[in-house]
Amino acid sequence: MIITGSCISVIGAGTMGNGIAHVFAQNGFKVILVDVSLTQLDKAIQNISRNFDRQIAKGLATEEQKKTALANIKVESNLPEGVKNAELVVEAATERTDLKLKIFEELDKYAPKSAILASNTSSISITKIASATGRTDKIIGMHFMNPVPVMKLVEIINGYATRKEVTETIVSLSKQLGKVPCVVNDYPGFIANRILMPMINEAVYSLYEGVAGVTEIDTVMKLGMAHPMGPLQLADFIGLDVCLSILKVLYDGFGNPKYAPCPLLVNMVTAGKLGVKSGEGFYIYTPGNKELVVSPRFS
Repeated sequence: MIITGSCISVIGAGTMGNGIAHVFAQNGFKVILVDVSLTQLDKAIQNISRNFDRQIAKGLATEEQKKTALANIKVESNLPEGVKNAELVVEAATERTDLKLKIFEELDKYAPKSAILASNTSSISITKIASATGRTDKIIGMHFMNPVPVMKLVEIINGYATRKEVTETIVSLSKQLGKVPCVVNDYPGFIANRILMPMINEAVYSLYEGVAGVTEIDTVMKLGMAHPMGPLQLADFIGLDVCLSILKVLYDGFGNPKYAPCPLLVNMVTAGKLGVKSGEGFYIYTPGNKELVVSPRFS
Protein backbone atom coordinates (compact mmCIF):
# COMPACT_ATOMS: atom_id res chain seq x y z
CA MET A 1 0.00 0.00 0.00
CA ILE A 2 1.22 3.51 -0.82
CA ILE A 3 0.17 6.78 0.82
CA THR A 4 0.79 9.66 -1.58
CA GLY A 5 0.24 12.36 1.01
CA SER A 6 -2.57 14.05 -0.89
CA CYS A 7 -4.83 13.97 2.17
CA ILE A 8 -4.00 13.05 5.76
CA SER A 9 -6.81 13.76 8.21
CA VAL A 10 -6.00 14.32 11.87
CA ILE A 11 -8.90 14.10 14.32
CA GLY A 12 -8.54 16.28 17.40
CA ALA A 13 -6.75 19.64 17.57
CA GLY A 14 -5.33 19.35 21.07
CA THR A 15 -1.64 19.04 21.99
CA MET A 16 -1.12 15.70 20.25
CA GLY A 17 -3.34 16.46 17.26
CA ASN A 18 -1.67 19.75 16.40
CA GLY A 19 1.76 18.17 16.89
CA ILE A 20 0.88 15.33 14.50
CA ALA A 21 -0.50 17.79 11.94
CA HIS A 22 2.69 19.87 12.30
CA VAL A 23 4.96 16.90 11.54
CA PHE A 24 2.96 15.69 8.53
CA ALA A 25 2.71 19.21 7.06
CA GLN A 26 6.41 19.88 7.64
CA ASN A 27 7.20 16.78 5.60
CA GLY A 28 5.13 17.81 2.59
CA PHE A 29 1.81 16.08 3.34
CA LYS A 30 -1.53 17.82 2.85
CA VAL A 31 -3.33 17.77 6.19
CA ILE A 32 -6.90 18.40 7.25
CA LEU A 33 -7.08 19.06 10.98
CA VAL A 34 -10.55 18.18 12.28
CA ASP A 35 -12.13 19.30 15.56
CA VAL A 36 -15.69 20.17 16.57
CA SER A 37 -14.39 23.38 18.18
CA LEU A 38 -13.45 26.25 15.88
CA THR A 39 -11.77 27.92 18.86
CA GLN A 40 -9.59 24.86 19.39
CA LEU A 41 -8.71 24.78 15.70
CA ASP A 42 -7.62 28.44 15.81
CA LYS A 43 -5.56 27.72 18.93
CA ALA A 44 -3.97 24.71 17.24
CA ILE A 45 -2.76 26.74 14.25
CA GLN A 46 -1.33 29.34 16.64
CA ASN A 47 0.50 26.62 18.56
CA ILE A 48 1.90 25.11 15.36
CA SER A 49 3.12 28.55 14.30
CA ARG A 50 4.81 29.12 17.68
CA ASN A 51 6.42 25.67 17.59
CA PHE A 52 7.81 26.45 14.15
CA ASP A 53 9.25 29.67 15.54
CA ARG A 54 11.08 27.61 18.17
CA GLN A 55 12.45 25.34 15.44
CA ILE A 56 13.57 28.37 13.43
CA ALA A 57 15.31 29.87 16.48
CA LYS A 58 17.23 26.60 16.90
CA GLY A 59 18.16 26.42 13.21
CA LEU A 60 15.95 23.36 12.64
CA ALA A 61 13.61 25.05 10.16
CA THR A 62 13.37 28.14 7.99
CA GLU A 63 10.71 30.80 7.57
CA GLU A 64 9.99 29.41 4.09
CA GLN A 65 9.49 25.89 5.49
CA LYS A 66 7.12 27.31 8.10
CA LYS A 67 5.13 29.15 5.43
CA THR A 68 4.91 26.05 3.23
CA ALA A 69 3.92 23.77 6.12
CA LEU A 70 1.18 26.09 7.36
CA ALA A 71 -0.16 26.27 3.81
CA ASN A 72 -0.36 22.46 3.84
CA ILE A 73 -2.82 22.50 6.76
CA LYS A 74 -6.54 23.13 6.40
CA VAL A 75 -8.98 23.09 9.30
CA GLU A 76 -12.44 21.54 9.37
CA SER A 77 -15.12 21.31 12.07
CA ASN A 78 -17.30 18.83 10.18
CA LEU A 79 -15.96 15.28 10.45
CA PRO A 80 -17.60 13.79 7.32
CA GLU A 81 -16.23 16.67 5.24
CA GLY A 82 -12.81 16.40 6.88
CA VAL A 83 -12.25 12.72 6.10
CA LYS A 84 -14.11 12.18 2.82
CA ASN A 85 -10.89 12.16 0.74
CA ALA A 86 -8.47 10.80 3.34
CA GLU A 87 -5.81 8.22 2.53
CA LEU A 88 -4.95 8.00 6.22
CA VAL A 89 -6.84 9.20 9.28
CA VAL A 90 -4.96 9.65 12.55
CA GLU A 91 -7.29 9.98 15.53
CA ALA A 92 -5.84 12.00 18.42
CA ALA A 93 -8.89 12.64 20.58
CA THR A 94 -9.10 12.44 24.37
CA GLU A 95 -8.03 9.09 25.85
CA ARG A 96 -11.54 7.78 26.47
CA THR A 97 -12.67 4.42 25.16
CA ASP A 98 -16.30 5.43 24.57
CA LEU A 99 -15.25 8.53 22.63
CA LYS A 100 -12.76 6.66 20.45
CA LEU A 101 -15.26 3.91 19.64
CA LYS A 102 -17.80 6.55 18.57
CA ILE A 103 -15.23 8.37 16.43
CA PHE A 104 -14.08 5.19 14.69
CA GLU A 105 -17.65 4.20 13.97
CA GLU A 106 -18.07 7.55 12.20
CA LEU A 107 -14.69 7.32 10.46
CA ASP A 108 -15.62 3.92 9.08
CA LYS A 109 -18.81 5.43 7.72
CA TYR A 110 -17.39 8.58 6.15
CA ALA A 111 -13.76 7.87 5.19
CA PRO A 112 -12.99 6.09 1.88
CA LYS A 113 -13.06 2.31 2.22
CA SER A 114 -9.43 2.21 1.10
CA ALA A 115 -8.29 4.52 3.92
CA ILE A 116 -6.19 3.30 6.84
CA LEU A 117 -7.57 4.41 10.21
CA ALA A 118 -4.95 4.92 12.92
CA SER A 119 -5.29 5.84 16.58
CA ASN A 120 -2.79 7.80 18.63
CA THR A 121 -4.05 6.01 21.75
CA SER A 122 -1.43 5.37 24.41
CA SER A 123 -3.23 2.46 26.07
CA ILE A 124 -6.66 1.57 24.64
CA SER A 125 -6.88 -1.75 22.77
CA ILE A 126 -6.54 -1.38 19.00
CA THR A 127 -8.55 -4.58 18.60
CA LYS A 128 -11.38 -3.04 20.63
CA ILE A 129 -11.24 0.18 18.60
CA ALA A 130 -11.28 -1.85 15.38
CA SER A 131 -14.42 -3.68 16.53
CA ALA A 132 -16.37 -0.44 16.00
CA THR A 133 -15.60 -0.60 12.28
CA GLY A 134 -16.16 -2.86 9.29
CA ARG A 135 -12.50 -2.65 8.26
CA THR A 136 -10.66 -4.34 11.16
CA ASP A 137 -7.74 -5.20 8.87
CA LYS A 138 -7.06 -1.49 8.22
CA ILE A 139 -7.03 -0.33 11.86
CA ILE A 140 -3.68 0.29 13.56
CA GLY A 141 -2.14 2.20 16.45
CA MET A 142 0.19 5.09 15.64
CA HIS A 143 1.29 6.32 19.06
CA PHE A 144 3.36 9.51 18.78
CA MET A 145 5.24 10.88 21.78
CA ASN A 146 4.82 14.39 23.18
CA PRO A 147 6.09 16.85 21.99
CA VAL A 148 5.51 15.32 18.56
CA PRO A 149 7.85 17.60 16.53
CA VAL A 150 10.73 16.73 18.87
CA MET A 151 10.30 13.10 19.93
CA LYS A 152 11.58 10.48 17.45
CA LEU A 153 9.60 7.43 18.55
CA VAL A 154 6.36 6.20 16.99
CA GLU A 155 4.98 3.12 18.72
CA ILE A 156 3.05 1.19 16.07
CA ILE A 157 0.47 -1.22 17.47
CA ASN A 158 -0.99 -4.10 15.50
CA GLY A 159 -4.57 -5.04 16.28
CA TYR A 160 -5.61 -8.69 16.17
CA ALA A 161 -6.68 -8.40 12.52
CA THR A 162 -4.31 -5.70 11.22
CA ARG A 163 -2.94 -6.69 7.81
CA LYS A 164 0.82 -6.98 7.35
CA GLU A 165 0.66 -4.55 4.41
CA VAL A 166 -0.97 -1.93 6.61
CA THR A 167 1.77 -2.28 9.22
CA GLU A 168 4.46 -2.01 6.56
CA THR A 169 2.81 1.11 5.16
CA ILE A 170 2.71 2.84 8.54
CA VAL A 171 6.31 1.85 9.31
CA SER A 172 7.44 3.33 5.99
CA LEU A 173 5.35 6.46 6.53
CA SER A 174 6.81 6.99 10.02
CA LYS A 175 10.30 6.90 8.53
CA GLN A 176 9.23 9.49 5.93
CA LEU A 177 8.33 11.74 8.87
CA GLY A 178 11.85 11.35 10.28
CA LYS A 179 10.59 9.13 13.10
CA VAL A 180 11.81 5.79 14.41
CA PRO A 181 8.97 3.23 14.31
CA CYS A 182 8.77 0.36 16.80
CA VAL A 183 6.12 -2.30 16.11
CA VAL A 184 4.40 -3.94 19.09
CA ASN A 185 1.34 -6.10 19.64
CA ASP A 186 -1.99 -5.24 21.20
CA TYR A 187 -1.84 -5.92 24.93
CA PRO A 188 -2.70 -3.48 27.75
CA GLY A 189 -0.32 -0.52 27.83
CA PHE A 190 1.53 -1.80 24.75
CA ILE A 191 5.25 -1.34 25.59
CA ALA A 192 5.83 2.36 26.36
CA ASN A 193 3.18 2.69 29.05
CA ARG A 194 3.37 -0.88 30.31
CA ILE A 195 6.90 -0.05 31.47
CA LEU A 196 6.60 3.69 32.14
CA MET A 197 3.39 3.83 34.18
CA PRO A 198 4.39 1.28 36.85
CA MET A 199 7.59 3.32 37.34
CA ILE A 200 5.61 6.53 37.76
CA ASN A 201 3.13 4.78 40.05
CA GLU A 202 5.99 3.42 42.19
CA ALA A 203 7.47 6.92 42.43
CA VAL A 204 4.09 8.21 43.65
CA TYR A 205 3.91 5.33 46.16
CA SER A 206 7.41 6.22 47.41
CA LEU A 207 6.22 9.77 48.05
CA TYR A 208 2.93 8.55 49.56
CA GLU A 209 4.75 6.23 51.98
CA GLY A 210 7.25 8.89 53.01
CA VAL A 211 10.32 7.13 51.59
CA ALA A 212 11.56 10.39 50.05
CA GLY A 213 10.39 13.80 48.90
CA VAL A 214 9.48 14.98 45.40
CA THR A 215 12.88 16.53 44.66
CA GLU A 216 14.80 13.55 46.04
CA ILE A 217 12.81 10.99 44.02
CA ASP A 218 13.25 12.91 40.78
CA THR A 219 16.94 13.66 41.45
CA VAL A 220 17.74 9.98 42.08
CA MET A 221 16.21 8.99 38.74
CA LYS A 222 17.79 11.86 36.81
CA LEU A 223 21.32 11.56 38.18
CA GLY A 224 21.35 7.86 39.02
CA MET A 225 19.53 6.48 35.98
CA ALA A 226 20.34 9.23 33.44
CA HIS A 227 16.66 10.04 32.89
CA PRO A 228 16.25 13.54 31.39
CA MET A 229 13.23 14.14 33.62
CA GLY A 230 12.26 12.64 36.98
CA PRO A 231 9.15 10.41 37.10
CA LEU A 232 7.05 12.85 39.15
CA GLN A 233 7.86 15.77 36.87
CA LEU A 234 7.16 13.53 33.87
CA ALA A 235 3.80 12.55 35.38
CA ASP A 236 2.95 16.26 35.70
CA PHE A 237 3.97 16.77 32.07
CA ILE A 238 1.86 13.85 30.82
CA GLY A 239 -1.11 14.81 33.02
CA LEU A 240 -1.95 12.98 36.24
CA ASP A 241 -5.43 12.23 34.90
CA VAL A 242 -3.90 10.54 31.86
CA CYS A 243 -1.53 8.54 34.08
CA LEU A 244 -4.45 7.40 36.21
CA SER A 245 -6.48 6.42 33.17
CA ILE A 246 -3.64 4.32 31.74
CA LEU A 247 -3.01 2.61 35.08
CA LYS A 248 -6.69 1.69 35.22
CA VAL A 249 -6.42 0.16 31.74
CA LEU A 250 -3.41 -1.87 32.88
CA TYR A 251 -5.12 -2.95 36.11
CA ASP A 252 -8.35 -3.91 34.35
CA GLY A 253 -6.49 -5.63 31.50
CA PHE A 254 -4.16 -7.78 33.60
CA GLY A 255 -6.02 -8.00 36.92
CA ASN A 256 -2.63 -7.70 38.62
CA PRO A 257 -2.44 -5.60 41.82
CA LYS A 258 0.98 -4.27 40.82
CA TYR A 259 -0.85 -1.93 38.42
CA ALA A 260 -3.27 -0.58 41.06
CA PRO A 261 -3.05 3.25 41.06
CA CYS A 262 -1.57 4.80 44.20
CA PRO A 263 -4.28 6.39 46.42
CA LEU A 264 -2.30 9.65 46.37
CA LEU A 265 -2.54 9.78 42.57
CA VAL A 266 -6.28 9.10 42.74
CA ASN A 267 -6.79 11.87 45.30
CA MET A 268 -4.75 14.40 43.32
CA VAL A 269 -6.79 13.77 40.18
CA THR A 270 -10.03 14.00 42.15
CA ALA A 271 -8.84 17.33 43.58
CA GLY A 272 -8.07 18.64 40.08
CA LYS A 273 -4.30 18.73 40.60
CA LEU A 274 -3.39 17.38 37.18
CA GLY A 275 0.12 18.74 36.66
CA VAL A 276 1.19 21.28 34.05
CA LYS A 277 -2.26 21.56 32.48
CA SER A 278 -3.87 22.68 35.77
CA GLY A 279 -0.88 24.66 37.09
CA GLU A 280 -0.19 22.27 39.96
CA GLY A 281 0.68 18.63 40.46
CA PHE A 282 3.79 17.50 42.28
CA TYR A 283 5.21 20.87 41.28
CA ILE A 284 3.77 24.37 40.85
CA TYR A 285 3.72 25.77 37.31
CA THR A 286 3.45 29.51 36.71
CA PRO A 287 3.72 31.30 33.34
CA GLY A 288 7.27 32.35 32.53
CA ASN A 289 8.83 30.52 35.48
CA LYS A 290 11.16 27.77 34.27
CA GLU A 291 12.38 26.75 37.75
CA LEU A 292 10.67 23.78 39.34
CA VAL A 293 8.95 24.62 42.61
CA VAL A 294 7.62 21.71 44.67
CA SER A 295 3.93 21.94 45.54
CA PRO A 296 3.45 23.20 49.13
CA ARG A 297 1.51 20.04 50.01
CA PHE A 298 4.75 18.06 49.60
CA SER A 299 7.20 20.57 51.07
